[in-house]
Amino acid sequence: MAKNTCIACTVQQCAHHCGSENYCSLNAITIGTHEINPTQDQCTDCKSFKRK
Repeated sequence: MAKNTCIACTVQQCAHHCGSENYCSLNAITIGTHEINPTQDQCTDCKSFKRK
């Protein structure tokens, strides 16, 4: 799995996480929200997340 140094990630439970290095292996990710009017970073989500 090749790391993408343009996408830092600390979510080790994701199948796209690069093991001991805090990067994503995807070429691009999709970011979304679960709020109608997001106002904080906690309101956003990585829609590319895939559980290991």
